[in-house]
Amino acid sequence: MENTRNLTYFVADVHLGLDVNDPAGREARFVAFLRSIPADRTEALYLLGDIWDFWYEYRDVVPKGYVRVFAALTDLMDAGVRVCFFTGNHDVWAYRYFEELGMVRMEQPACVEIAGTRFCLGHGDGLGPVPAGYRILRAVFHNRVLQRLFSMLHPWIAFRIGNGWSRHNRLARHYEYFFKGKDEPLYKFAAEYEKTHPVDYFIFGHYHVDIRIRTPEGADLYVLKDWMEGSPYLYFDGISISGGYFQKSE
Repeated sequence: MENTRNLTYFVADVHLGLDVNDPAGREARFVAFLRSIPADRTEALYLLGDIWDFWYEYRDVVPKGYVRVFAALTDLMDAGVRVCFFTGNHDVWAYRYFEELGMVRMEQPACVEIAGTRFCLGHGDGLGPVPAGYRILRAVFHNRVLQRLFSMLHPWIAFRIGNGWSRHNRLARHYEYFFKGKDEPLYKFAAEYEKTHPVDYFIFGHYHVDIRIRTPEGADLYVLKDWMEGSPYLYFDGISISGGYFQKSE
């Protein structure tokens, strides 16, 4: 029987839970988007990081809420769609829960082949020659010892610290990032990476801008914009990439 699952979807930076620009509406849009994916024709959905604005798991405790999001993701997986996720710089503290639900954890940069086409995927943070200050901050967030120390805090305290930092971080940068083209660390990463790894498409998030730029070897580098106002996504049909902004029907 011919395989009719020829669609693959990509989405990043939904920032669920961020108390900016109607968080309940943003969550509803994301659920509607997940429900709109044709499960019988879709092979995989890639969540490219920062789907949650702050996510921290304890051994026996996960953040409350998002029931409809998880229900929509579970329904996709039950229908045979492979849901793969990357952690971003806001939901880096996802340890086991997503995998227990059936999602597949991936580490950036991940090279995958889809219908004979080669993709390099990830969230995008920390790739390329990024400033030393950000590398130090990222190392702190990923440090196992510091993560365990943070876990010693009561969840009531920990989530208020995490959500407070996350909200301040986003509001303090409430402007559109200027993507520096060939001078951008992510572009430099892609240009170096493709020297040893054949790639047709690079797809990342993190920068909160809508970018498509050609790399030196002829690959297309896509950066997905965030969901603060719109609902951007990309999909691959086995031949080419398309995308746009999902419109939730009333």
